Amino acid sequence: MSRRRVATTIAAASLTALVLAACGGDNGTNGDTDPGSNGTQNGAADGEEVTITWWHNSNNDPGQSFYEQAAEDFMADNPGVTIEITAIAHDDMLTRLDAAFQTGDHPDIFMERGGGETASHAEAGLLRDLTDDAADTIGVVEAYTGGYTVDERVYAIPFTSGVVGFWYNQDLFEEAGISETPTTMDEFNDTVDALKAADIEPVSVGAGEGWPAAHYYYYYALRACAEESVVAAVEQHDFSDACWVSAGEHLQELIETEPFNEGFLATPAQTGPTSASGLLATEQVAMELAGHWEPGVMQGLMDDNTIPFNLGWFGFPAIDGGEGDQGAVLGGGDAWGLNADAPDAAVDFVAYLLSDEIQIGFAENDMGLPTNPAASDSVSDEALAELLTTRDEASLVQLYFDTAFGENIGGAMNEAVVDIFAGQGSPQDVVDAMVDAAANE
Repeated sequence: MSRRRVATTIAAASLTALVLAACGGDNGTNGDTDPGSNGTQNGAADGEEVTITWWHNSNNDPGQSFYEQAAEDFMADNPGVTIEITAIAHDDMLTRLDAAFQTGDHPDIFMERGGGETASHAEAGLLRDLTDDAADTIGVVEAYTGGYTVDERVYAIPFTSGVVGFWYNQDLFEEAGISETPTTMDEFNDTVDALKAADIEPVSVGAGEGWPAAHYYYYYALRACAEESVVAAVEQHDFSDACWVSAGEHLQELIETEPFNEGFLATPAQTGPTSASGLLATEQVAMELAGHWEPGVMQGLMDDNTIPFNLGWFGFPAIDGGEGDQGAVLGGGDAWGLNADAPDAAVDFVAYLLSDEIQIGFAENDMGLPTNPAASDSVSDEALAELLTTRDEASLVQLYFDTAFGENIGGAMNEAVVDIFAGQGSPQDVVDAMVDAAANE
């Protein structure tokens, strides 16, 4: 695959030089997006009281306390501004936001995932156009703004961007006699067999919430489909290439090896000790396919916010005969979107959240992989640092397909994939569900 960026594909490494240039003297930020540096009104105008509502998904420590302190510091420097925070579990965020969008009463600052979702929100007039109002901040993170750009206008500013891969318990791998992480599906199957032989449950998956299970299908599609087929699916909703059926067939083959935790169809993604993340955190399974958020989620599920074992990471294995780039990775991130009617002070606060200071703290607290280049060296977790390298060196970082396709097609795809996990659907059913959803848009 080439490194060119399509509307819903994030190409990180190839634009690093551009970002660093944007951080220099031309935009006046010197790499630090200070509040008020984007030409908006800093704080409340003429002493008026301004209240900003902010929803985020860091609903446990250290992230929750870190964001609370950031808001306190901003309010101290901006008299008249009040920030009302609502911390929501990641699994509940989309439902809450969708309900708020329906009523037209969504918060001033909230999380956007990009792709078709952001395009729909922009077209519906729900988002503030930040292209000019936050130009300096956008310049700092320009390598990651493609998925949040509609008709050359930027509608959300990404604060984290990462990739999906397998998080694993190095101690359990050692106990099972596994000395190297798998790079092919044959090697992955051997790893699963070795864990089972050591009486260790291999993999957890939160199929009860759909999207964690669907990540497997996304990766098989990314491995099976040539670039032109991926682009045709994302841009034209063309799923005619046989690779989309092939992806489901690869998934069926994996499921038949029975690698997943008992009761995986009802397992939640991240909530509680019996969630997929909780099972990994409490050493009940050896690995889980998840994104860059996983260490922070796991820490939040432990009483002392500490993961009690050596946590490692490896990329999704290659498949035989796939026409896709076997080194391409699935990923994406989160961005701060603003209500179309959000006050200018909200733009200033988002600039502050993307500043060197806050992004460095974000990295140091293992809250995710920062987009501000000034924070890259501050990622403290070794496994997360490996992800950062993978993200920046990957030939392609493909945005999660459900996000890239948009809510209707993505939702239909995820439901059909879960049916395969349940033994009640076929690879062709997944493709048919996407085609039908696209026809009804």
